[in-house]
Amino acid sequence: MEETKELTKKCHDLSYNALPEEVIDRVKYLTLDYLGVAARGSLSESSAPILNFVSNRGMVREGAVVIGTDLKADPTYAALANGTFAHSIELDDVVNEASLHPAVVIMSSALACSHIAGSGGRVLIEGIVVGYEAMTRLGFSLDPKAHYAQGFHPTGTCGTMGSALTAAKILGLDQEAMTNALGIAGSQAAGSMEFLSDGSFTKRLHAGWAAHSGVIAALLAREGFTGPGTIIEGRYGFLRSYSPNSDPASLFENWGDPFKVMKTSIKPHACCRYKQGPIDGILEIMHQNSLKPSDIEEVKLGILKAGFPIIAQPEESKYNPKSIVDAQFSMPFGAAVAILYGRATLEEYTQENMMSSEIKQMMGRIYCVEDPKLERDYPKKWPASVNLSTKGGQQYHTRIEFPKGDPENPLTWDELIHKFKSLISPIFSDKRGAEIIS
Repeated sequence: MEETKELTKKCHDLSYNALPEEVIDRVKYLTLDYLGVAARGSLSESSAPILNFVSNRGMVREGAVVIGTDLKADPTYAALANGTFAHSIELDDVVNEASLHPAVVIMSSALACSHIAGSGGRVLIEGIVVGYEAMTRLGFSLDPKAHYAQGFHPTGTCGTMGSALTAAKILGLDQEAMTNALGIAGSQAAGSMEFLSDGSFTKRLHAGWAAHSGVIAALLAREGFTGPGTIIEGRYGFLRSYSPNSDPASLFENWGDPFKVMKTSIKPHACCRYKQGPIDGILEIMHQNSLKPSDIEEVKLGILKAGFPIIAQPEESKYNPKSIVDAQFSMPFGAAVAILYGRATLEEYTQENMMSSEIKQMMGRIYCVEDPKLERDYPKKWPASVNLSTKGGQQYHTRIEFPKGDPENPLTWDELIHKFKSLISPIFSDKRGAEIIS
């Protein structure tokens, strides 16, 4: 089958008028979440060098907005900055079945190209739906576990492809040019998981680089530059090169039923998605049984196999995080702060807490294990198990089927607005925040 041409045809033909009302509402919901996360991310330590880089190279008077700042930049550089900002605080949305973060890439690309094209909200929504659909479907078709095992981060790899299609859609490219844009993007798709070795900033760049690259791919295609028309299915194409276990046949299953924006999860905790379910389980047991941190003897957390090398191994680094990135990807740290503070927000992920003897002692009571029972429905479901023992001899157990924020256990609009307001409070006034919400 000609998967590349089929994908670009579906994306080219998608129309706002054919979208169900709940899809349009969900795009607005996801956009508000993205704007809050990107704005707060502009304050991250990793955002300062990005801002300096963009300021020195990409500033233009009539440029696109660099979220959370007073700067405007060439749209390709605005996409780079906004994507990197939004991916820096580990509060961005996730699609479980593909194990990737779409908004940080797709929204960044869509806003940049809407600025270039001068397009309105309907075209913006079309582009976002296209990007989520393509990026997620490519991630699922690669097989997330196999793709991660190869050392790739799907937000960076699949994101570049999704960004190119979003950009091409919003820029109004015809199907041939859209196919070229996707083909060009295939030579730009990147994202190494090696950041886990030392807690460096590169994971955050994956989202910004994917957005940036996808916009450039579409702009090059608009100028007549060509890319391979078999970039997905070809002998050296995306699916074969990036995974030993890809499944092209799954790429178009149930297209638009439902659209992937409806299958997207929102994060309530400021850390890796694989940590969300275990933290939910800890908070549930602590709250329901009125437990205090001093009661805790031991906590065993059942972790998905795909997430184990990301949040639980190697033990030496997971129990001794040296940077905020390390802490964001340390299950023992996330569990310890959840027990001690009753939450795992941005305020808990600090250098001070990483040095805290109290937190270090609590981390010593946390054990991560692979739980084969959790694997049955992965990646469509990301369950977790928690077994907690107290010093008094009580035993508590829970299994989280759908972590808070999943489509099956969603944040309400009011809860999302509360998250947005808390994120933007250091950056925007209440009045400006209300305008953005409206």
